[in-house]
Amino acid sequence: MSPVRRLLVRALPLLLSVLLAGCGAPAAHDTAERDVRDAVAAWSRTPPAQLAGIPLEGWGYEVSAVRRDGAQATARAELHYRLTGYDAAPAGSAREVRLGRDGGRWRVTGDRAAPGAPPQLWDQGPVEVVRGAHSLVLGVGQDAGTLSAIAADADRAVPAASAAWPGPWAGRVVVLVPGSLDRMAELLGRPAAEYRGMGAVTTGRVGAAAAPADRVVVNPEGWAELSTAGRGVILTHEVTHVATRAATTARTPLWLSEGFADWAAYRGGATTPQQAAPALGRAVRRGELPGALPADEAFAFGGDPEALARAYEGAWLACRMIAAKWGDAALVRLYELAGRKSPAAALEETLGTGPAGLTAAWQASLREELAAP
Repeated sequence: MSPVRRLLVRALPLLLSVLLAGCGAPAAHDTAERDVRDAVAAWSRTPPAQLAGIPLEGWGYEVSAVRRDGAQATARAELHYRLTGYDAAPAGSAREVRLGRDGGRWRVTGDRAAPGAPPQLWDQGPVEVVRGAHSLVLGVGQDAGTLSAIAADADRAVPAASAAWPGPWAGRVVVLVPGSLDRMAELLGRPAAEYRGMGAVTTGRVGAAAAPADRVVVNPEGWAELSTAGRGVILTHEVTHVATRAATTARTPLWLSEGFADWAAYRGGATTPQQAAPALGRAVRRGELPGALPADEAFAFGGDPEALARAYEGAWLACRMIAAKWGDAALVRLYELAGRKSPAAALEETLGTGPAGLTAAWQASLREELAAP
């Protein structure tokens, strides 16, 4: 036998043992990962006890990846749940579940938002729950009186939004009230500076027919500075965004979506353009009549607050003018079509005019409504 052949024969048992060991490793790894997944599944069959007051259904964690380090493990998962009576489809949340090995079994030791993902309200502390006739208010770090007052405001806002928007929608709203502006920003995954001075914002995906209900998120610091009437206007504005969500798409111009929400909020009230559009009024009296309806970028936060105010005020007055000149039904129909057609086509079909004609009519109304001091 040649020296090379003898070397191969002697090495064969060693090679076989290495290959067998290598084949066995994935099986052991797969078993451990399966045990971690099973532990997460068993733990997540029911919501945690601290969430008992929140009406939840369909609660479950879907594990996407497992990382083990000795007796510790971390599972990346997607939490799915619905708020009973409010969500038409499951809400989602990226989570990181921590586990430890105890007595030969994996046990969950912690759960938090995945890195880079916004937290859930209950990650910020114990949640207080107030149910209104048309609203579900969830708060952290807020007294019951504040949450009850917000629920009452929301219960008035829902019928007001429904009166302005006759299209189908759930007729219910979920309101989240975190403990501070910074906590609000955490929930939204954005810098706190973007929401300073605001009373509330709305979350949600535009044009989603079967999406979870939008959440109206209150800025408690901005909310505290509002008058009673101002709170009603803000909530009706945000609830109108919820009502119109299915008809709103990326094609819907912001002057129409924001202006319509303000039109719904002020509709039927005694607020005059001089009172509700002070920034635009000052500009018009200086001879600075806008040359065009506000562009989408004019509604971006973080810039000149006076310019932002003029954009919102101009959008409201545009929708107010359309309703006054062509009728409420024409404004609603314009909103419905603007999400599916070009602005020119939507305007021509509903108002019988184009962008230039609408702009001219709007400018004339601004002179009439705001020129006098």
